[in-house]
Amino acid sequence: MNEANLTLFQNTVEGIEVILYACILAAFFYPFMAGKKGWNPQKSIKALIVFLSYAAVYFINIAVGLDGWVCMIIVTVLLTMASRYLGIGRNPAFLYGVLFFSIRNLSSLAVASVNFYTGRHLVQGEEGIEKILWNAALNFCLMELLQLILFSALLYIAGCQLKKCRMELHTRELCYLLLTPLTGILFVDIIFRILLMVSENQVIQLYEQYPALIGIVPVVAALFYAGILVTVVSYRKMVGLQEEKKKYFVEQQQVHAIQERMEEVEQFYGGIRRMKHEMKNHLTNIRGLYESGNFGEMEQYIKRMDGSMDVFELAIKTGNPVTDVIVNDRQKAAEKLGIRFSSGFIYPKSERYNAYDIGIIINNLLQNALEACGRMNTMDRYISISSRQKKKFFLIEVRNSYEGEIVMDADTNLPISTKGDGTSGFLHGIGLSNVKREAQEYMGDLDIKVKNNEFSVTVLLQERRQV
Repeated sequence: MNEANLTLFQNTVEGIEVILYACILAAFFYPFMAGKKGWNPQKSIKALIVFLSYAAVYFINIAVGLDGWVCMIIVTVLLTMASRYLGIGRNPAFLYGVLFFSIRNLSSLAVASVNFYTGRHLVQGEEGIEKILWNAALNFCLMELLQLILFSALLYIAGCQLKKCRMELHTRELCYLLLTPLTGILFVDIIFRILLMVSENQVIQLYEQYPALIGIVPVVAALFYAGILVTVVSYRKMVGLQEEKKKYFVEQQQVHAIQERMEEVEQFYGGIRRMKHEMKNHLTNIRGLYESGNFGEMEQYIKRMDGSMDVFELAIKTGNPVTDVIVNDRQKAAEKLGIRFSSGFIYPKSERYNAYDIGIIINNLLQNALEACGRMNTMDRYISISSRQKKKFFLIEVRNSYEGEIVMDADTNLPISTKGDGTSGFLHGIGLSNVKREAQEYMGDLDIKVKNNEFSVTVLLQERRQV
C-alpha cells in the first residue's frame, strides 16, 4: 500500500462513515416526529429528509473541506428549518441537533486517547513504509468503528431519557439545556486544535508532552456527557412535576365548577319545592279569575306559571345530579352553536363509582367535542354521548364530527393539540390526558378512533374494589 491508496481508503471509510452517521441521526430524530408509533410512509419520508440533510452537507465537506463548525451549524439550521414538517417543535429540533453533535464530538475525543496509544504500538518496530501504511489503515478503521459503537451507545442512552418527556421548550429552558452540550463542543474543539501543533518545523503532540492527559481527557469527556444526562433528567422531572401540577389544577377547577353548578341546581330544585307549596295559592287565584270570567288573564297567568316551571326543567336525565348538570350544560352550549346533540348516557348503577370522577371524564370529552365542532365550517355538526354497563364494567362513548388532520403523539397515543398557547388551548391540550388518568384509576383505559370525519373516544372503567 502506498500513500495514495491510504488516502483513497481513508476517503472511502469517511464516505461510509457519513452514511452511517446520517442513518443514526435519522434514527435519533424518528421517535420525536409527529405521527403514529412504528413504521409508516409519511414518517419515513421525514426520516429521509433528516438523512439527506446530514449526508449532503458532509459529502460536500469531503469534497471541498469545510470547517467542522460550519458543517454542524448548517445541519442544525436545516433541521430547525424543517422542524414544522417533521412534526417537532423548532426549539426541540435545535436541541436534538446540538445534542447529536455534542455527543459525537465527546465520543471522538474519548477515542482520541485510544488512537494515540494504538497508533504508536501498531507501527512500533515495523520496518518498511508499506507495512506502516497497512497498520495505519487498520488502526484508522478500528478507531472509526470504535467511535461509531461508542457514539451509538451514548446517543441511545440520551435518546431514551429524552423520549420520557414531551419537549415543549421555551427559550429560557432551551438555553438551560444547551449550556452543557455547547460547552462540550467548545472543549472538544479546543483540545483537538492543540493535540498536534507545529513549532519551528517540529510536530508537537500534546499527549507526548503530558502523558497524564491520555487518561484525563476521556474522563473529562465522560463528565461532560454525564452533565448532559443529568441536565436532561432534571428537566424531565421538572416537566413531570409541572404536568402533574397542571392536571391537578385543571381537575380541581373542573370539580369546583361542577360543585358551583350543583349549588345552582339545588337552588332550582328548591324553587320547585317552593312552587309546590305555593300551588294552592296559584289554584285559588286561577279559580278566582275563572269565577269572575277573566279568561284572558287566567290564560296569561297559566302561561307565566308554565314558563317559570320550564326554567327548572332538565331536558336530559342521566340518573345522577352531577352528570345531569354536565350533560345538560353541554347540550345547551351545543344548541347555541347549532350543533346536533344526542344523549344516551345513563349513570352506572353501582356505588363503586365516584360521581365527580365520571363528571370529569364526560366534561372533558364533551368540551373537546364542542371545540372540534365549533371549528368546523360545514353545517353537519353533531355530538353524541352514550354509555353501557355490563356487570362490573362501564363504557362511555363520545362521538363528534370534525374537520382537518389529527396528529397523534407517538408516546401517549393521544391527539396533539393544534390550538394556541392561551388558556383554552392549555385546557384542551391536557383534557384527554386527564380522562386517561381517571380511567386508569378505575383499572381502565381509553380508545380513540378517527374515521370518515368522525372522532370517537371510548372510555372503559371497572368498578373499584371496596376497601
